Amino acid sequence: MDPKVLIFETAQAAADACGDRTLEILDQARKERGVATLALSGGNTPRLMFASMVKRGFAWSGVEFFQVDERCVPADDPQSNFRMIRESLLLPAGIDESRFHRVRTELPPAEAAAAYGDEIRQVINLHPGELPVFDVVQRGMGPDAHTASLFPGEPLIADRTGIAASVWVEKLRQHRVTLLPGVLERAGFTLCLATGTDKAEALHAVLRGPIDPMRAPSQIASPDMTWYVDKSAAVLIQGSATSIRNTPR
Repeated sequence: MDPKVLIFETAQAAADACGDRTLEILDQARKERGVATLALSGGNTPRLMFASMVKRGFAWSGVEFFQVDERCVPADDPQSNFRMIRESLLLPAGIDESRFHRVRTELPPAEAAAAYGDEIRQVINLHPGELPVFDVVQRGMGPDAHTASLFPGEPLIADRTGIAASVWVEKLRQHRVTLLPGVLERAGFTLCLATGTDKAEALHAVLRGPIDPMRAPSQIASPDMTWYVDKSAAVLIQGSATSIRNTPR
């Protein structure tokens, strides 16, 4: 099934809609099972979405939080995804941080990845060899079409059995820990937020180019996947497919 693509006038409108849909899915999952699981991305793009979610006054009880990926820096480092999420969502929304399952970047990268995978198994109560199915995986995309911390050419893009792994991003000279494709593909819902002109070429490559996740990792998809993009990011794809609809906000 092709991903749905929703185009909005502004980055704020795209962030609002992505945040609202996230809350809808979490609320429904919680009604059905009593708990809900949400994996969050870092970087700069989700900040608007987190601020919008805080304003909704959502009751976060019963939601377990996870990280899509993390930079291997101290938890209080300006580059830390956990720090950004904590400052933009957890603290303003009054969320109990014991429900946020972060990558322990105080450990060496490989150990941090192994510990993170073990914590996911424990929290979700997985059987040996089983992969988690998060209710919502919120993803972003870099200008090079990377997603999570799976960059073009990364051998782990072929891994469909592991939960998390450490990666070395050569162009950034940085270790990271990331969820692996098998987990991303099993998400109940994948919501991708991408805004700005610097994402236009990557979005075109992901949606209109040949299917090759090794070249464009953001093509890694779950069965129910929706892109939330602004007009700047969508400038090269508007009007080229019926799966795209303009949604004013």
